[in-house]
Amino acid sequence: MNDKSNPQTANSGLPADWRSMDHEPLRTRVKGHILEVTLDRPKANAIDLATSRLMGELFMNFRDDDELRVAILRSAGEKFFCPGWDLKAAADGDAVDGDYGIGGFGGLQELGNLNKPVVCAVQGICCGGGLELALSADLIIATEEASFALPEIRSGTVADAASVKLPKRIPYHVAMDLLLTGRWFDAEEALRLGLLREICKPDELDEKIWELAELLASGPPLVMAAIKEVVRESEDSKFQDALNRITTRQLQTVDRLYSSEDQLEGARAFAEKRDPVWKGR
Repeated sequence: MNDKSNPQTANSGLPADWRSMDHEPLRTRVKGHILEVTLDRPKANAIDLATSRLMGELFMNFRDDDELRVAILRSAGEKFFCPGWDLKAAADGDAVDGDYGIGGFGGLQELGNLNKPVVCAVQGICCGGGLELALSADLIIATEEASFALPEIRSGTVADAASVKLPKRIPYHVAMDLLLTGRWFDAEEALRLGLLREICKPDELDEKIWELAELLASGPPLVMAAIKEVVRESEDSKFQDALNRITTRQLQTVDRLYSSEDQLEGARAFAEKRDPVWKGR
């Protein structure tokens, strides 16, 4: 995947003030160390190739911006979170195997070295590639009215990212049920399966997702980065092999953490019985 590069936003399709956009198909705002990204493509927030490429540029910029620690992914409206691929755009010539841009579909699924937490707020219909996009986040909060499905099988295609991810996250037979039947399931079932952090009422979603994002943003960013890299890099490793890579500081984020001011700050704050002040260095 891409190195930690950060091309000029003027060449990326994003405006120079990408941290504060207020137009379709993406809206962004920054509060403290948190970036909020809102997908806004009426009527259903479906994603076409152009939108996917913009999302990839945006999340790459988030990844590479040292001032930002957490991203919130959400969508406009109450009826749809995202149904995934824009079939109308496909009918007009968007190829299903076209150029999704940096990070793959929706900008998150294949974005390399993303060592910052991403939280997702889901309300309404979350299906197909939209569910795969939500699964690319680290934590998901959904409203009690949210509904989910992987209906690709009914349209003669494969939910590729979900076919990789789901059997590793939920029981195999449940994952196969969802993939092979394309059936719908509600927020309560998603919570029972462990896909959601919590369920809330629709009017509580904004408060809940920001409360979670602020909690994460207040934590030690170097530790957050190390956790994400360790989890990602050890996914297919044997326990001892993964642990050896950590203890010998072969992972970049771990090596940086163990040599950081924040590592000392944590110990000092504990000894002095005070809250630590994390500087990310």
